[in-house]
Amino acid sequence: MIASLGMYDRAETASANDRLWQLIRDGLRARSLAAPEALTRGEAAYWAAWQSPDLVVSQTCGFPYRTRLHGHVTLIGTPDYGLPGCAAGYYNSVFVVRADDPRTTLAAFKDARFAFNEGLSQSGWAAPQNHAAGLGFQFKPSLQSGGHRLSALAVAEDRADIAAMDALTYDLCMRYDPFMAGLRALARTAPTPALPYIAAKGVDGAACFAAISEAIHVLTDQDRGILSLKGLVHIPPERYLAVPTPPAPDQIEWFE
Repeated sequence: MIASLGMYDRAETASANDRLWQLIRDGLRARSLAAPEALTRGEAAYWAAWQSPDLVVSQTCGFPYRTRLHGHVTLIGTPDYGLPGCAAGYYNSVFVVRADDPRTTLAAFKDARFAFNEGLSQSGWAAPQNHAAGLGFQFKPSLQSGGHRLSALAVAEDRADIAAMDALTYDLCMRYDPFMAGLRALARTAPTPALPYIAAKGVDGAACFAAISEAIHVLTDQDRGILSLKGLVHIPPERYLAVPTPPAPDQIEWFE
């Protein structure tokens, strides 16, 4: 059995995630669903978990869900993080640039060095590219960082000029990472459905939804604050599938 909550798991949130999982685990077991004692962490918490027939609960990104996982997993529900400008269960991307960069519009960064976490990220790749397309251009992939925080760090260290990070990661980095003082938020993308909870295909999604919703409700105010959790909502698969998919990074030419 596998359970993972790796998408917003960092040193400062790990203990709160563990306590959330303990509540979810007990709620699943009370509903006659088997659940592992502890969370899986590290690389095994992502693709290996999402594609495993033994997946009990995990959180994935909207891009992998719509392009690779839909039809192969159970969509449980979507956490509501209460993000500004977003409906319940939605999120967006924050464009970050260096605080001393004189450019004031996204269009001015059309040919800038763009850092992104990976090509299957909704908030780090798809959302900023879809947003740029609405302005008549595409960001040229200059640096693949491997993580939202690493993309922002690349901008702070002048290895890139602009990056897009999901709004909750942005809030966490603003809370915990001193290097964010050297950055400023330039703009935000339009909201899309946030990162959903999933389970293996055939798992009782309604029972999982009830267990997770109950766990969020009984979690302490302090832990809910650490995790920015407000509740759990139903967002139908069709809303995830309706989000446009931009060209992959290797399909966009970039000349240094």
